[in-house]
Amino acid sequence: MTSSPHAAPPHGGQPWPRRLHGPARAGARQAAGARVQITAFALALLGGLAGASQAQTPSGTAKGNTPATPPVVLSSPLPPGAGGSPPAGVPAGSGAGFHSPNSPIAPLPDRNDVVPWSMLTDLTKKTTRDGIVPVFNDAQKGLDKTVQRIQGFMMPMNARATQTHFLLTSVPLTCSFCMPGGPESMVEVKAKTPVRYSLEPVVVEGRFTVLTNDPYGLFYRMVDAVPVK
Repeated sequence: MTSSPHAAPPHGGQPWPRRLHGPARAGARQAAGARVQITAFALALLGGLAGASQAQTPSGTAKGNTPATPPVVLSSPLPPGAGGSPPAGVPAGSGAGFHSPNSPIAPLPDRNDVVPWSMLTDLTKKTTRDGIVPVFNDAQKGLDKTVQRIQGFMMPMNARATQTHFLLTSVPLTCSFCMPGGPESMVEVKAKTPVRYSLEPVVVEGRFTVLTNDPYGLFYRMVDAVPVK
C-alpha cells in the first residue's frame, strides 16, 4: 500500500515536511540564497573588524603582566613590504575604511567623472538624543538634490543577478583583509535601471541626496540611478 506524501510518520513522530513545488520551491531557493549571502557578508565584516582590532593591539605584555600571545606565523609568509596596515588612529567602522594591498580585489580606479570618496568621507559627526548624525560641510551640501556619478563596490540586498536596491561602498565588504568604513563610506542606491551584480567596481549616475537624520543611519542616497561604464 502506498502512503500519501503528507501522511503522518510512524511511531507518532513529527509530520513529514511538505515538498514544495513550482513557484513556492523557487521562492524557497531564493530565500536560502539570500540567507547564505547575508551570512557571508556578516562573516566578512566580522573578519575585517577582527583584523583591524588585532592591528591596533599594542605589542608587549597583556593585562596582569601575562605575556602577549605570539603572532601566528604563516606557512607561506608574505615578502617584505607586501603587507599593509590601516592608518593610525582610525578605528574600524569610521571614515573611508582601509583597502588592504593584500586584498584579492583591486581598489577603485582613478576617475575624473565621479564624486571622490575623499569628499564624502570628510565630515564630522555629533551625538544627539536621537543618535549620531552627520555634520555636512559646504561641498557635501552642494551635492544635495543634484545629478552625480558614484563609483564603488556593490553590497546587494538579495540574491538576484541584477539589483535595483543596494549599497555602494568605498571598500569591498567581502574582503576579509580590508577594514570597513563608517556610514560616510557608503551610498544607498535605488536604481531606475537594474544593475548587474559584480565584484568589480560599479559606476552609477542618479539624483544624489544628503541625509541629515536618516532612521537607518545612512548619510547618502542616490535615486533614479542608471549604470554607467
